[in-house]
Amino acid sequence: MHRLLLALPFALLPLAAQAHEHDHDHEHGSLAAHEHGVARLNAALDGKTLELELESPAMNLVGFEHAARSDADKAKVAGVRASLEQPLALFDLPAQAGCRVSAQELESPLFGDHDHDKADDHAHEHEHSDIHAHYQLECATPSALESLDLAPLFKQFPATQKIQVQLIGPNGQQGAELTPSSPRLSF
Repeated sequence: MHRLLLALPFALLPLAAQAHEHDHDHEHGSLAAHEHGVARLNAALDGKTLELELESPAMNLVGFEHAARSDADKAKVAGVRASLEQPLALFDLPAQAGCRVSAQELESPLFGDHDHDKADDHAHEHEHSDIHAHYQLECATPSALESLDLAPLFKQFPATQKIQVQLIGPNGQQGAELTPSSPRLSF
């Protein structure tokens, strides 16, 4: 399934105005992809498995991109990480679908869980920091997944002005730009 998400940007290339290549050696994507106020969400439903992959500039979620030095900055980063560790509170999925988190992975230089072996990676960390969250959900009744509502995510992180969504579901593939005033996408 993870391969499906990696292929998603290429499958939806005609739908995406700004497709970018995902490079595992450079977790931030391309510089052009880093736009404050804008996040990306890839979603794929395959059988009972729903995968969600959120990528956002740290500015949208934390309010800054530099390494947390002060106690206030460290508390803000810890609070954002705690929120991201609760995906069912951020992505409003129908309760009838019976989705539960089976796996999740959070990555960001701000979380202090990356080794930066290359000097240029370390320098880049101070220019732009992104937060990448990957969730795998198992849904007991996937047919009940009629929509994905991002209103709670927009409410939790108000600096996020729009989310570019690419979705593969039972009705095919689609792309959309969701905003706080239009936060829902049908599967």
